[in-house]
Amino acid sequence: MTNILDELQWRGLVAQTTDEAALRQALDDGPVTVYCGFDPTAPSLHFGNLVQLVVLRHLQRAGHRVICLVGGSTGLIGDPRPTSERVLKTKDEAAANVARIQQLVGPFLEFSGDNPALLVNNLDWTAPLSALDFLRDVGQHFRVNQMIRKDAIAARLESQEGISYTEFSYQLLQGLDYLHLYREYGCTLQTGGQDQWGNLTAGVDLIHRVEGASVQVMTTPLLTDESGNKYGKSEGNAVWLSADMTSPYAFYQYWINVADGETGKLLRVFTDRTPEEIAALETSAREQPHLREAQRALAGDVTTLVHGATATEQVEAASQVLFGRGDPHALDAQTLRDATAELPGAEAASGTAVVDALVATGLAASRGAARRLLADGGVSVNNAKVADPDAVLADADFLRDEVALLRRGRKSLAALRKTS
Repeated sequence: MTNILDELQWRGLVAQTTDEAALRQALDDGPVTVYCGFDPTAPSLHFGNLVQLVVLRHLQRAGHRVICLVGGSTGLIGDPRPTSERVLKTKDEAAANVARIQQLVGPFLEFSGDNPALLVNNLDWTAPLSALDFLRDVGQHFRVNQMIRKDAIAARLESQEGISYTEFSYQLLQGLDYLHLYREYGCTLQTGGQDQWGNLTAGVDLIHRVEGASVQVMTTPLLTDESGNKYGKSEGNAVWLSADMTSPYAFYQYWINVADGETGKLLRVFTDRTPEEIAALETSAREQPHLREAQRALAGDVTTLVHGATATEQVEAASQVLFGRGDPHALDAQTLRDATAELPGAEAASGTAVVDALVATGLAASRGAARRLLADGGVSVNNAKVADPDAVLADADFLRDEVALLRRGRKSLAALRKTS
């Protein structure tokens, strides 16, 4: 692949471009300055933002200059959704979210060296503008008849709720961002999600009107699974990049559970693996799906990218523990909590009989049934067999002084949490 655009297309990271031939030539002639914006509408970035960070990462590695914009001003407005008005964040909430997001982007891009990424906040150039200056210098270049044809705007105008002037004006702010970065840094490419096309092209039009220059937009496709559902949801909840909102263990499990037929697509999008490596993993997923090699490669690579190698080692160890094949004593306290958070369980103090613990956690229907399970060798505590029907749980059986793992047979697992 001689052009970074070829690689991005092969990886499934390109949906639309304003002018593919011009973009290809610019990337060949390079380096190009490119930016992507992230609004602080939540305290964390999410799955969709990860796609954009991966695009920026590829472009920077190819020698292009990348700008990561955190929307301190646009986050106070919120881009229009097709369904309903957003609840506006307070200035303090938005500022707190900006600070968190600025930390989150760190692992994805290089902010030092010969080609450092830039991190900017659009509040820096938007806040000093008066309303009159904004209307005169920016608003005069937008045509309402064109603005209302944008997909999200059109959908809202046809709804009973309509759209506020606040959200209607969002595309003016995003257009101003592109114009400012064009003037300040020579930025000529903006990336974003396919559903943001209308907002993205607003900046292209503004720069053309004000500066007489041609700049580019490139979007990424909406990622859906085999059923047509958007990726990035787990049990109805968003998959976040912040460890305190989606734990590294839950994040890893999300990727390990993707369907066999989807692994190739996701490996291309989210990892740096070569075509040969991905082809081999796709073959494994197709011919030996029980090994789940493709899923493990995908989960390991993406978890390492987002949370680091140490976190990945811990969650991989936790996964082995829950399948009865690892040493639970090696897990750190937080990973242990995350890995056992969704397990059925109960509470008990040190000195509790194992038969009572089995009944309390629902692994046995009665004390008699629990004693028979123990006598038959069908019970383990922390992956160690327990055969004595009179066994009791000691302090040492509670991992990190918090939880003991009780298992009946191979698949039935419960967490017994220690009480004082």
